[in-house]
Amino acid sequence: MSSEPKEKIVSFSDPRSPYAEAFRTLRTNLSFSGVDKPYRTILITSTFPAEGKSSTCANLGVVMAQAGQRVVILDCDLRKPTQHKIFNLTSTIGVTNIVVSDMKLDQVAQPTEIENLHVVTSGPIPPNPSELVGSKKMAALISTAGEAYDIVLVDSPPVVTVTDASLLSTMVDGVLLLVKTASTKIEMVQESKALLERVNAKIIGVILNQVDANGSNYYYQYYYYYGDRDKRKLPGVAM
Repeated sequence: MSSEPKEKIVSFSDPRSPYAEAFRTLRTNLSFSGVDKPYRTILITSTFPAEGKSSTCANLGVVMAQAGQRVVILDCDLRKPTQHKIFNLTSTIGVTNIVVSDMKLDQVAQPTEIENLHVVTSGPIPPNPSELVGSKKMAALISTAGEAYDIVLVDSPPVVTVTDASLLSTMVDGVLLLVKTASTKIEMVQESKALLERVNAKIIGVILNQVDANGSNYYYQYYYYYGDRDKRKLPGVAM
């Protein structure tokens, strides 16, 4: 059991904060963007490591569960997994056990302190992450999770550094791309977008992280767009 504090789950520890409200706004925007066909399996990735995609995934899962939806987070970052640390869970079994050892989802999914929210940690880190991530068994896992839960959030490695996110993007309904504005160059964001579009991934939203608007360190504006439709400026979060 990890001893790392849960301060990254601000939507749970401080539900009245602007951080938590921004995640609820994101939850609402996602529901509106999928009116005709709801997005039930969503991949959350970033351009590079350390941009906040894992904590964003965790906080989004929390606010969705708080709204009464049955949510599961799959930690498919089989290179540098963090969901077990964020939620203070063990990671002795997880995604890799389901893919390699044919364990069942209900044997591996762990409950959290948040009602309606389960987490499937990465499990043992494999020597061949891309092979496991791109396998039919991984696709079957995501499909099974989509049948068992209302919402499946998939935490993946960054897009540019490895192929895992591109492989996973073909197995979900849509992708949220998180960008750390303070350090990520626009050319790299464009490359991430191109890599995802190359495999026909559906990018349903882009979240700009760590934008300091009007001198504020915790509340900012990010651009969130729906597929090929118009861009809309909406409130977001800084992690």
